[in-house]
Amino acid sequence: MGVFTTLLGTQLPGQADRAVKRDTPFTLVLGGGGMKGLAHIGVIQALVERGHRPSRIIGSSVGALVAAAWAGGMGIAKLREIALGLKRKDVFAVAHADMAFKRMRSPALFRREPLENLIARTVGDLTFPQLDPPVVVNTVDLNSGMQVFWGLPGLDDIRVADAVFASCALPGYFPPHEIGGRFYVDGAVVANVPFDAARALGPELIIAVDVSASSVLTADAQDEGFAGVFARATEILMTTLLEQRVRTWTTPPVYYIQPRVEHVTMFSFNHLREEIEEGFRATSAALERADEWPEPGDVGIYPKRRVMVRVERERCIGCGTCLVHGPQGMFVLDSERKAVVTQPDQEWSPMDGGYIRHCPTYAIIARPADQQREMMKSG
Repeated sequence: MGVFTTLLGTQLPGQADRAVKRDTPFTLVLGGGGMKGLAHIGVIQALVERGHRPSRIIGSSVGALVAAAWAGGMGIAKLREIALGLKRKDVFAVAHADMAFKRMRSPALFRREPLENLIARTVGDLTFPQLDPPVVVNTVDLNSGMQVFWGLPGLDDIRVADAVFASCALPGYFPPHEIGGRFYVDGAVVANVPFDAARALGPELIIAVDVSASSVLTADAQDEGFAGVFARATEILMTTLLEQRVRTWTTPPVYYIQPRVEHVTMFSFNHLREEIEEGFRATSAALERADEWPEPGDVGIYPKRRVMVRVERERCIGCGTCLVHGPQGMFVLDSERKAVVTQPDQEWSPMDGGYIRHCPTYAIIARPADQQREMMKSG
């Protein structure tokens, strides 16, 4: 994502701005990302203000928390108030006693009580049948590795708060949460933006919101201590898994929104208002570009753009990494062991082009197709 998400943000000539129809049914999927997930408050606000109410919501981690609070009856204004008033101690309190006495057997870096209190303030003792619209919460059984979506039929007989805590229990940071004698952790370890769960709920359009932005180049992550290094590694894993899942995705079609919060770390409390406003901005902008949205019968991930891909020959060192990460057959090595693009004209979704960031010499370049053609004419 990252660099090529910015590239794909360029609107094509001839695309008229007109809003998405209000009666379009859709499933909203909200991914995890620590404090960056507060952007989801702005996402829901933008949708509701423009008359778009999801048929259901599927959430991971903080996405599940925001979804459950809103579907449980908490208004956007109250959600914003709580979010903007959050302090580090309201979420992350280091488990000093556990680490001192249990050492390597300490269940987690942070105590469970602050997060439990926050969930109690926002979700209370609601049950899944009380949520409107329905909410599905993404978790993983720690011992079996089974992905469990609480709120699906037959999995809706527990407290919403328990499912939400389990979905927020990122391993190493918060302790696993017990439900019915089994222990569950954040479903992001399998799918951070779990839009595949929507297949169990119907064929309608999916709007997926990703705040992880792990492909963005960071600076000095190695100096951020255990928590920072592990958080960065977790984001990289989340995005890698997501990219693998979407390579063969067909239906239902997915419209992908990525609020620009990539500069914020998972545990930062310095950008709370900015995150909410960016969620609102990114969603509002997407809703105004109706020509980018899939039509009935369309497949894949949207929005899509035509781009031209090329290799800067003088930078290429012939390592072959592009053959590993690119689509099969897209790159070949010539007689001088320089990479050559066999299919330079590409149609990209926001999840395509990951091979660019894997090139160790940054030799692969992509530009909007119309811009590249103009450059070739002027050259």
